[in-house]
Amino acid sequence: MEPKIIVITGPTCSGKTSLSLILAEKLNGEIISADSRQIFRYLNIGTAKPSIQQLEKVKHYFIDILDPDENYNVSRFENDAISVMDSIVRRNKVPIVVGGSGLYIKALVDGIFNEVDVDETYRNELSENRKKHGNEYLYSELLKVDPESAHKMLPQNWKRVMRALEVFHLTGRTIGSFQKEHKRQMHFKFLQFGLNWERSILYNNIEKRVDQMIALGLVAETEEILAKGFNKDLNALNTVGYKEIIAFLEGDITLERAVELIKRNTRRFAKRQLTWFRADGRISWLELPNTYRPDIDIHQQSDLTKDLDNIADEIIRREELG
Repeated sequence: MEPKIIVITGPTCSGKTSLSLILAEKLNGEIISADSRQIFRYLNIGTAKPSIQQLEKVKHYFIDILDPDENYNVSRFENDAISVMDSIVRRNKVPIVVGGSGLYIKALVDGIFNEVDVDETYRNELSENRKKHGNEYLYSELLKVDPESAHKMLPQNWKRVMRALEVFHLTGRTIGSFQKEHKRQMHFKFLQFGLNWERSILYNNIEKRVDQMIALGLVAETEEILAKGFNKDLNALNTVGYKEIIAFLEGDITLERAVELIKRNTRRFAKRQLTWFRADGRISWLELPNTYRPDIDIHQQSDLTKDLDNIADEIIRREELG
């Protein structure tokens, strides 16, 4: 029988971390973080990284393993995470994949195509065009030849945009067409679950989390990262929360405006996450209650803990039947 892997996903601020900890305790599980930013050291407050106490309570993987200037990609994550899952299963524990990075989760479930050769000359040409004209230029070029892939990316994901352009340049085919052909032999069975809130409540969660991040010291954390010598243009810092605070620290905007932008951009990010995950019909959506106290942080309400506990039991029931 194939070992079962539980996947917990959904938009930011939906309670994935809290649910994963409850599940891990109930199932004797270990948690694999599928978050492309929590993998970096020092980015703690801005990525809503699990607390030290939570990390000590349950074994986590792919958190705090790289400095912000180190390179990591989804293909490496796929290979590394499969090795970790094998290790967890051999120790008779349950792997629980948790995160909102859709491409990381797709890599585990379906595999990532990465077989077309590299054209260094063309890649350098793209890099020069990016320096001269910006990310939007590369993105517009991809829209012309591969709109399907472009609509799954953002202009700031310029490395992915460049790779898609490179594949088309070398083969005359879209990167998506290769990915659809790519089949990987997998000895796991993935059970995917998404956490779903009414949109207005999710946005309320986001507002409160951003306020909490500022109160916890997001500005000081960003200053400390830059003081360590890490360049503000690093991909790791091109992240909602940090990029707006960097703009404030450079005097481009006020702190009040930075907070407004973080909230707005986080809402937009959550919307994109939902669009991505809802396109995958294999994800079972778990509805959270539509009643809440607007004057109390949603993540501190005792009723939510009870609801997440019930959801964990429902996942376990489906895991036993699946």
